[in-house]
Amino acid sequence: MRGVDERSGSLFSYVDLEARVRRDHPLRTIRALVNEALGALAGDFAALYSGFGRPSIAPEKLLRAMLLQAFYSIRSERQLMERLEFDLLFRWFVGIGVDDAAWDHSTFSKNRDRLLEGDIAAKLLAAVLSQPRVKRLLSSDHFSVDGTLIEAWASMKSFRPKQASGNPSGGSPSGGGGRNAEADFRDEKRSNATHASKTDPEAKLYRKGRGKEAKLCFMGHGLMENRNGLLVDACLTEADGHAERIAALHMIEPRADRPRPITLGADKAYDTADFVNELRSMRVTPHVAQNDAGRSSAIDGRTTRHAGYDVSQRIRKRIEEAFGWMKTVGGQAKTKFRGVERAGFAFTFAAAAYNLVRMPKLLEAPT
Repeated sequence: MRGVDERSGSLFSYVDLEARVRRDHPLRTIRALVNEALGALAGDFAALYSGFGRPSIAPEKLLRAMLLQAFYSIRSERQLMERLEFDLLFRWFVGIGVDDAAWDHSTFSKNRDRLLEGDIAAKLLAAVLSQPRVKRLLSSDHFSVDGTLIEAWASMKSFRPKQASGNPSGGSPSGGGGRNAEADFRDEKRSNATHASKTDPEAKLYRKGRGKEAKLCFMGHGLMENRNGLLVDACLTEADGHAERIAALHMIEPRADRPRPITLGADKAYDTADFVNELRSMRVTPHVAQNDAGRSSAIDGRTTRHAGYDVSQRIRKRIEEAFGWMKTVGGQAKTKFRGVERAGFAFTFAAAAYNLVRMPKLLEAPT
């Protein structure tokens, strides 16, 4: 019998949101991990809010909504709130009822300063990894490190001389007006020493290698454990030639205080004498790829003769999978924030989201 094409549904529904989400949905495992991590951060949240005034939107709900934004590649908080208005799965994950109104998108901007002040992104990353069923997935002996460029939210036209000149746009005047005036930058030398972005002064002009174009960007850094390829630490710095090695030492140092040595895999950019010597002084075995093109490598037969060196060189490349997800899905290819602090919060938060996306399959796999 052919059904009737009715255009209006029932006025009331008696089906709970919990019943709307299938039992094997990956978000069920993720929500349980997130709720446990947020529960561990309750004291940190309490310290960020005053005991007076009207109750705010719970920071736990804001963070769950921000995770959905990363999981589903939602471009803005305005679109996120539109999705939360009609998507029952989103409402279930965030923890609001069917009849509850979605809050205004400006709520994120007003509360982001609090979350920055409390370093909540890094604490959320650590709280997820510290859970017993997640901790057994991690290696405590073998790690890999790498860096990636994060394009800044600034145009090359904003990269202007630090000293005021007759042409506020920089370059040679060629007609036009306004803040987006025409300018000819041909044959003009521009560097971070003489120029800075008016939009984001902390963004630096940097290029990845020979033949690559220079861009205004930051540099994101990740530390990966080698057992399952999960990020155990992440940070963001200004882009320069020493940032990768300095960040790597900063991230590996807390994990080097162990009775037995640990290993750290890295690519050729980390093959410098000072970096290798710093690792060895911390009792960290430097499994760094040899950069012997035109010079002597700091890595010799003491390291390369071991079978573990080849294993580290093979596994270290998995960190590119994390960076790839964070950029293409997590929205980190070009940050939407200005300044190292705000862009760094988003980068570290995306690292936590990447780990959570991988958890359902990893926890189901036999040990």
